[in-house]
Amino acid sequence: MEDKNVKRPVKKMPRKKVCVFCVEKIDELDYKDVAKLKKFITEKGKILPRRMSGVCAKHQRMVATAVKRARVMALIPYRAD
Repeated sequence: MEDKNVKRPVKKMPRKKVCVFCVEKIDELDYKDVAKLKKFITEKGKILPRRMSGVCAKHQRMVATAVKRARVMALIPYRAD
């Protein structure tokens, strides 16, 4: 039989991530801004998914395009060794 006085751990609801670009009201994302793009890339050089980066769908597409353009221009490596 379980004791009714046993306290269960309280689960905290995770906070909803807010899009960084929507907060700053950024309409265009430049591929030359490598410092901003590095926040959305893993150590291995992969683009972070939306659920991890917290960016909205519209800006996630812009991030992906900017990262791919920066890779072509050799500003960001395709993959880190």
